[in-house]
Amino acid sequence: MRRVSDRSPAYATVVAAIDVANAADPNPVTVRGTTEPLALVHGRLAVEWVEHLQPDPPEPLLIAARAHHLRRWEVPRSTYPEGKPGYLRWRRDQKRRHATDVAEIMAAAGFDAAEIERTQALLRREQLATDAETQVLEDAACLVFIETQLAEMEPRFDHDHLIDVIRKTARKMSPAGLAAVGTIELGEREVALLGEALSD
Repeated sequence: MRRVSDRSPAYATVVAAIDVANAADPNPVTVRGTTEPLALVHGRLAVEWVEHLQPDPPEPLLIAARAHHLRRWEVPRSTYPEGKPGYLRWRRDQKRRHATDVAEIMAAAGFDAAEIERTQALLRREQLATDAETQVLEDAACLVFIETQLAEMEPRFDHDHLIDVIRKTARKMSPAGLAAVGTIELGEREVALLGEALSD
């Protein structure tokens, strides 16, 4: 695993800017014994998962992982209509926002147009079915969700709904991504839910 300092100065600048933005997330999460802003944690963990799933990933993929929840709290889910159509529109609009915001950060740091466009395409999950790097990013985002949010959801949703959420998440993941689920440290309840949902 390469450190930020082993990559380009422009990459280090972008990572720092994304982390500063995400550190303003008012929603805390406790993961691996530390409590920090949710978006900040999501970005850092997504990079870890990308590096776990793909050796020596390119900088646009790492930036997309770091920025996949960039300032997400600024447009809450509650600002969109209830139900699946509202949820899907919210997710699509958020991906577009992340892509727009990260382009400004990358351009200021000196990345060229091709690298910026590639990062934006990854954030929008374009060509998910055929682009291996887009799938790696999707796997990383799903793994972060399982590690950071499954335990928080468990007391708030009924059993069948949680099982459905896990199965829908799993359907978006590659075999390599699903295999990585088993390496996440979770509580007994979350492990049991995952086992039930993924046993079919």
